[in-house]
Amino acid sequence: MTRFRTFLLTAGGLGHAPVASGTFGSLPPVAIALLMAFLGQPVWLITLVMLLLVAVFSVACVRFGGEAEALFGRKDPGQVVADEVAGQALALSFLPWADPSISGAAWQNLLLGVGAFLAFRFFDILKPPPASSLESLKGGLGILVDDLITGLMALVVVQVVARGLLGWQSIPMG
Repeated sequence: MTRFRTFLLTAGGLGHAPVASGTFGSLPPVAIALLMAFLGQPVWLITLVMLLLVAVFSVACVRFGGEAEALFGRKDPGQVVADEVAGQALALSFLPWADPSISGAAWQNLLLGVGAFLAFRFFDILKPPPASSLESLKGGLGILVDDLITGLMALVVVQVVARGLLGWQSIPMG
């Protein structure tokens, strides 16, 4: 396996963390989304970047996941965290990010990022159906699909809490 493939699948080496590699692999999309929100980037751009992360890391999982399983000698090896990047980025998509120059918006953005992170990690660790049954798929699909499902679950929960319970809406940036 080439260095580039390993770099992608381990999210720049985060998958080699000695503990909680999935948690470490979930952090880059959160950091990127929060940085963009705090810099006042438009909601559509934050969502576009998150969806690009979903696409790139999903393709990496599907394309190179089987090689990674052979290299690391097990199904869905812990070092492969590209699936966490994709699932976490999905959980951060379409959220009601707010212009940081407006009072209270920075807290809204921080709570959205942290909430999406915690919801994704909760569902990724718990693996409720149908996510648990999809891990049995072969190769990269088995590595990836359960994380996309848990990312979607996290997205729904964060949307319901943020928009439904708290009444948050996107506050236009700029």
